[in-house]
Amino acid sequence: MTAPTALAIVGVGKIARDQHLPSIARNPAFRLVAAASRNARLDGVENFATAAEMFDAMPKIEAVALCMPPQARHAIAAEALGRGKHVLLEKPPGATLSEIENLTRIADASGVTLFATWHSRFAPGVEPARDWLAGKTIRSVRIDWMEDVRHWHPGQDWIWEPGGLGVFDPGINALSILTRILPVPIWLTGAELSFPENRAAPIAARLSFQGPSDVTAEALFDWRQTGPQTWDIAVETDAGKLILSSGGASLAIDNGVVSEAPEAEYDGIYARFAELIAARESDVDVSPLRHVADAFMLGRRHIVEPLHDRAGDRH
Repeated sequence: MTAPTALAIVGVGKIARDQHLPSIARNPAFRLVAAASRNARLDGVENFATAAEMFDAMPKIEAVALCMPPQARHAIAAEALGRGKHVLLEKPPGATLSEIENLTRIADASGVTLFATWHSRFAPGVEPARDWLAGKTIRSVRIDWMEDVRHWHPGQDWIWEPGGLGVFDPGINALSILTRILPVPIWLTGAELSFPENRAAPIAARLSFQGPSDVTAEALFDWRQTGPQTWDIAVETDAGKLILSSGGASLAIDNGVVSEAPEAEYDGIYARFAELIAARESDVDVSPLRHVADAFMLGRRHIVEPLHDRAGDRH
């Protein structure tokens, strides 16, 4: 029987505690041995203030999951890969496309796995949707991805800094699903981006796409949603209408529910990571991030009212 992979985690914040740690604990392919965080500690493992300190003290670490904000990820990922460790990147995989290209080169040269994760692709309705759309003629796509940033990211200022993506932090989840399920490529043709006057990243975005044979797609991302939260993708085809709702958890075709299951996205991520490590392969798809980069290149910028979080932020 193969021994579990000795895994470390860097960045012990909300996403690590809520998603990564429970999924790691449920997967016998991994054994969590260490954590690196400036402000937090985990019980039962070795703890370090920095990743470099951790790598020096524990050379037997075989893999690392990077869960810190994307702006700080590249240097640590490059060091881990250069030391021969497999690396899992939380989404988005980096602050720029060039960073990820460089990490891919290092992983290839070192013969280790680099996994750029897109957790929404592991929602239960995504693969059935991909299978149903295969061979269909796509006519149009509509995405509505609207939530309340004050509820989901209170006080997380890094999201509003350059590289933090703003509303594209959740919006890229929709794009990761779309690029997985569509049988044809699409490309961005226009964008309207709404920036709070006191923030460096957008709070809302409206995107237009085109594909072959007059395929069109429209997406609305908005972080000002109150009340029910909305994460829906509707695809019109020659064989009917497909709707993925609840972030991909529920799939309906022509208003009939085809599949609906509890969320288990991060369990899927770690199962895939284990497969990639065993095969010594990488999985680095940057197509969702490329659409975001295109939106910043083509987007028309609008200044809207300032954003103040519930903690009384006033900067």
